[in-house]
Amino acid sequence: MTLSRQRQVRVETRAIWRVKEAGKASENDSVTVEEPLEIRIAGESVAVIMRTPCHDFELAAGFLRTEGLIDSPSQLGAISYCTAAEPPNEENIVEVKLAAGVEFDLQALRRNFYASSSCGICGKASIEAIACQAPVLAGDFTITVETLYELNDRMRRAQDVFEQTGSLHAAGLFNNKGELLVLREDVGRHNAVDKIVGYYTLRNESVPEESVLMVSGRTSFEIVQKAWMAGIAVIAAVSAPSSLAVDLARESGMTLLGFLRGRGFNAYAGEERIIF
Repeated sequence: MTLSRQRQVRVETRAIWRVKEAGKASENDSVTVEEPLEIRIAGESVAVIMRTPCHDFELAAGFLRTEGLIDSPSQLGAISYCTAAEPPNEENIVEVKLAAGVEFDLQALRRNFYASSSCGICGKASIEAIACQAPVLAGDFTITVETLYELNDRMRRAQDVFEQTGSLHAAGLFNNKGELLVLREDVGRHNAVDKIVGYYTLRNESVPEESVLMVSGRTSFEIVQKAWMAGIAVIAAVSAPSSLAVDLARESGMTLLGFLRGRGFNAYAGEERIIF
């Protein structure tokens, strides 16, 4: 797989007024960069994603994998920034070339995104659409409750940009011993998940089977969908899941945990994987 260099700037400064009690002061503050990323396949635009610039090729590769547009890492050919892009978008358009022999069906892509985005209209239809693409997660690995209690603190300690700006979501992938494998940050928690999946996709690898995905904030239908497509069987989150996220987790055979803070959590699905 061929790659070009990737942008790494994620933080900028802005002039602000900092107010405390009755006083105010003019200062500079660090803010997270947010810009659009357009993903193209064979010259066709397939998505525009608002993201934090960094690990852009991982984001593109992971997005294609978790949205079911490619079935395996071997279907990727080359990823690069668009050489014809004009300022200031030189690094905001990613061109993807699929491997030789892999066909790209734009109409099928549009149908896929309609099913994916229609969850607010018909949840059952969306779950059935995804179930046609991914098998039930039947992994028999387990994780101890004591290991789960450590995940949030370990993820927070690895969030270097969040410490500067306080405005980024994170996703961390851990093994069942609680060791951090990959962590990514982004303004979108679903983007952070895609970057993790893309990390492995660009290495022509699958996400490790016995792994746990920890996400900041809430767990949406989209997060569970992406984890299922990547074969991740356990998701833990700092906050709550949505109703459709719970339904999809149960349909997929996934373990879904919410409110994992300190020494407590709620188990919404798949509690049999947890050792107490």
